[in-house]
Amino acid sequence: QVQLVESGGGSVQAGGSLRLSCVGSKYTYANYPMAWFRQAPGKEREGVACIDSGGTTTYTDSVKDRFTISKDNAKNTLYLQMNSLKPEDTGMYYCATDLLWRWGPDLKASSYKYWGQGTQVTVSS
Repeated sequence: QVQLVESGGGSVQAGGSLRLSCVGSKYTYANYPMAWFRQAPGKEREGVACIDSGGTTTYTDSVKDRFTISKDNAKNTLYLQMNSLKPEDTGMYYCATDLLWRWGPDLKASSYKYWGQGTQVTVSS
C-alpha cells in the first residue's frame, strides 16, 4: 500500500527556516502529482504547494517567494523548503499524492487520495 512519511517539522522563531521531507514507499512517485497541505487548529486543511506530473509547481499566495516545493525522484522524496516563516504558518503539515498522472495546478485536498501522518510546524513571534 502507499505510504508517505513526513519529517522535518519543529518549533522556530519568526523569520526562521525549516525543510520538510516526505518519503514515499511502495511506488515510484516521479510522475505523479504531489502536494503539501497544512491545517491549523480550528481551520480547514489548506493547500500550500503542489507539483504536477510535468514538474510544474504552484503555490498558494501566502507562501509565494518564501516556500519552495521540490522532488528528488531518485530518493522518492518530496521536500518543502520554508523560509521567512511567520506565526501564521503554524500548523500540521501533510504531504499527499494521487496515483494518476495529472497536469496543472491543483491545491484541492479532495484531489489527493493518499496522505501522510503529518509533521507539526510551530512558529513563534
